[in-house]
Amino acid sequence: MASEPFVVMAKPVGPLCNLKCSYCYYLETEHFYESPHQFRMPDSVLELYVRQYIAASPGPIVPFTWHGGEPTLAGLDFYRLAVNLQKRYLPEGWRCWNNLQTNGILLDDAWCSFLADARFDVGLSIDGTGWLHDKYRKDHSGNGTYERAVAAVRRLQAHGIQPDLLCTVTSATAKEPIAIYRALRDLNTGWVQFIPIVRRTTDGQVAAESVTGEEYGYFLCTVFDEWIRHDLGRLDMQLFAEMALVWSGGTASLCWMAPTCGRVLIVEHDGGVYSCDHFVTPDHRIGDIETSPLSTLVDVPVQRRFGNDKRTRLPEQCRFCAWLEICNGGCPKDRFALAENGESGLNYLCGGFRQFFTHAEQPLRQIMQLRKRGLTPNAIMAELRAESLARWRGVGRNDPCPCGSGRKAKHCCWSKRP
Repeated sequence: MASEPFVVMAKPVGPLCNLKCSYCYYLETEHFYESPHQFRMPDSVLELYVRQYIAASPGPIVPFTWHGGEPTLAGLDFYRLAVNLQKRYLPEGWRCWNNLQTNGILLDDAWCSFLADARFDVGLSIDGTGWLHDKYRKDHSGNGTYERAVAAVRRLQAHGIQPDLLCTVTSATAKEPIAIYRALRDLNTGWVQFIPIVRRTTDGQVAAESVTGEEYGYFLCTVFDEWIRHDLGRLDMQLFAEMALVWSGGTASLCWMAPTCGRVLIVEHDGGVYSCDHFVTPDHRIGDIETSPLSTLVDVPVQRRFGNDKRTRLPEQCRFCAWLEICNGGCPKDRFALAENGESGLNYLCGGFRQFFTHAEQPLRQIMQLRKRGLTPNAIMAELRAESLARWRGVGRNDPCPCGSGRKAKHCCWSKRP
């Protein structure tokens, strides 16, 4: 048993994918292997992984996450075997929770029937509107995949599965927050998470499709305002839910929001174990499950140091930031900017996060209090609308914006007024 609980993301086909998304950070890991290479987890490695992970878990629920590349390329028989192995090695009274992260392209009725029968949760990647999705998420023939992704959502729903929707936020996406949000909401799955794209080229420059802090802050603020006015109780947003969890005294489940990291390992198709999904590199390979059990690898000194570096390498600006308990410096992969005093290690998206946390704290805390009082989502939205109307009463285009930004209303929140 490991010293503390940990989770694992398994990559049954490594970086193989049937799409060629322009912003993908994972496809390049294919170059770490000699060619030709078989990118499929052998049955023997699968069995070893399932047995070790269950043995290392405190139970009684063992979470298995299947990721990629595109994990459905492993084939249905692979997952049938995985489920059978889980049943074989589970102690009495325990159960497994399986989550499949997919682009949905291969999800026909046979797949959906299996996922429903085996009670898999599904996370499906879809970038909001058709033209933005198809701008980045193309297949190997250069064709867009939006309609196929939407069809996968509908097919899953027909089989009783409401997938979690994962939407990336690029420099282009960030300019269309309302259109993106409404397109995802109208798929009626009940859950959306936004993933900012921050990617660097080999020479260390930020890639063109990456979202800036300012763009991301604007995107989140706009989506948040739309959500609290119209969709409380209808749709859950991952980031907003995590913020409420922390402000209510809980611990964030998102690793980038936690004080330290290093408890989310990656098991590749060949049994290799890596520090993190964003650090699958030779330098961050901490071992393999054929020579060392997962419970040992998660606690090796190099992995402990990797996880603790998230806290110990925080720049001074972060240590004294009002939002430290929410952000904790963000994901280490994005901490390459300079702080205000010139210190290295600031999150590239810091400005956007600060803008959003400042914007969202008061209304989100108010929503939390109203929920404690037993108000329904509709009653909460009605109260928030009434307060907003009162704030805007008598405010003209050239008056100071009631949000407190100091800018004229016409240059700030004029388009968002009730």
